Amino acid sequence: VQLQAFGGGLVQAGGFLRLSCAASGRAFSNNGVGWFRQAPGKERSFVAGISWRGDRTSYLDSVKGRFTISRDNAKVYLQMNGLKPEDTAVYYCASAKFAIASPRSNEYVYWGRGTLVTVSS
Repeated sequence: VQLQAFGGGLVQAGGFLRLSCAASGRAFSNNGVGWFRQAPGKERSFVAGISWRGDRTSYLDSVKGRFTISRDNAKVYLQMNGLKPEDTAVYYCASAKFAIASPRSNEYVYWGRGTLVTVSS
């Protein structure tokens, strides 16, 4: 099983990006999916998660109202609006052990390669 995150790039503050996460195999089939990020010199942190049905979502407080997680049969997306310099990080998607996407990274089984998001001020 492999996951891959796409869509990162350089954007000015206030701009937007849409990240996508694609998986081979059955990594998404009955699992919650989460987005995490790691800024330079910082721990990896939970950003957003979505249940396998797509009916439950959760967000880091600092991105609520700006980021939206969604999914279809093939991919999971993270729409990021109103980007701020503090959103600069490598963003990773991960497939959870369970149907719900936990904010705890140890409850994720498969991790994709990250995609770099850089927000300039």
